[in-house]
Amino acid sequence: MLEKYSDIFISHDYKYYKFTSIGTKGSITKVVRYYDLDLKDYYNLGFGDQDPITGDLDDLATSNNGDSEKVLATVAMTLFTFTSQYPKAKVYITGSTEVRTRLYRIAISRHLCSIEMDFKVEGLLDSEWELFKKDVPYEAFLVTKI
Repeated sequence: MLEKYSDIFISHDYKYYKFTSIGTKGSITKVVRYYDLDLKDYYNLGFGDQDPITGDLDDLATSNNGDSEKVLATVAMTLFTFTSQYPKAKVYITGSTEVRTRLYRIAISRHLCSIEMDFKVEGLLDSEWELFKKDVPYEAFLVTKI
């Protein structure tokens, strides 16, 4: 079982989460936000550092706090909470950069067996969705609770 942060703020509508990453660079506030998309039951997962000045989610910040596995496991945990409240949700996930999308793909691949126990994961390749396969350079992911 992956280690996760347990002290998480969850908004009343279950679409906004906030927790603190604690690592080599100190304490950094992380934000996960589920944005409604134009299609019914489709949401975009936004994730990043909380901008210390504006309070907004900054998905381009690079904190390198030495706890990326724990942070990603915590973000994944929000999927369980979110989909328990929105069981028909289809969650669209992509990185703000190609490097981040690759990081997400590697994390999904590494934990695919346990993920597939609860979620269906699809990958976007050449404008087509397919069931997620390891080592395929997907552009985005679509996660649905089983």
